[in-house]
Amino acid sequence: MPRVKEVIKRVRKLEIKTRGLVEGLVSGEYHSVFKGRGIEFSEVREYVPGDDVGAIDWNVTARFNAPFVKEFIEERDLTLFIVFDVSSSNEFGFKRSKKEVGYDIAASLMFAALRNNDRVGLCLFTSEVELFIPPGKGKKHTLKLLRELIYYEPKNKTTDIRTALSYLNNVIKKRSIVFIISDFLAPDFERPLNQLKNRHDVILVSITDMRETQIPDIGYAFFEDQETGEQMLVDTSDPEFRERYAALVKAKQDAFFARMKRVGVDIIQINTSEPFYIPLQRFFKMRERRVMR
Repeated sequence: MPRVKEVIKRVRKLEIKTRGLVEGLVSGEYHSVFKGRGIEFSEVREYVPGDDVGAIDWNVTARFNAPFVKEFIEERDLTLFIVFDVSSSNEFGFKRSKKEVGYDIAASLMFAALRNNDRVGLCLFTSEVELFIPPGKGKKHTLKLLRELIYYEPKNKTTDIRTALSYLNNVIKKRSIVFIISDFLAPDFERPLNQLKNRHDVILVSITDMRETQIPDIGYAFFEDQETGEQMLVDTSDPEFRERYAALVKAKQDAFFARMKRVGVDIIQINTSEPFYIPLQRFFKMRERRVMR
């Protein structure tokens, strides 16, 4: 573990870097997008004209032979989970690694939650859940989460999102907002994702790098799978090879987005070559419009 001064310096740098975005989110989109996601039952009272018909409690209505409605109050405190893929494939990046961009995104969400006095939890996974920190409040807790996220040394290289999702389905009891940050280069995981989405507000943050979709002409080169270590010698000067590769990657991406659309989860697409906050702000504005309808 690095020295305390180094940790503080790096976390502080991350806080300063994301401050502008955090202030923008907290002042508007963050709370308006997620408010009312957690509600708790208050009481049953008699129906009055103008009440939501969908709130009628039919059992009580039948008992008293008069319409009664359920009343709920919004929970002020939200619970946010950052679920972060720390497998080896996320170390890849042309200018910045996917993992480093993920740090910026996670920090922005954590500090937005801190400013909104929300609870935040953290889950780090590879082919298994490697670290789980239950949600808590306050700056000390937030800094602890960021320290663990940035300096954690994974035990495994490969990815299995299904394992992480199944774990979360068992441990998260209260309705929460769950951001899953990954490149999603993993086998099908729709079933546990669908179970999680039915109980929580789940958002996928899909991070890609331009070198994963477009191979430059650099002649013969060895390509290595960072999770398995498998190597392959390819001729990148062959335009037909580059076209086939690009088409294959696009087909896999299209299939992934189609599967996620069927599940019904929102996806934030982020490329390491662009400022991470642009897609993040676009997502919040889209969600805000949806909430206002």
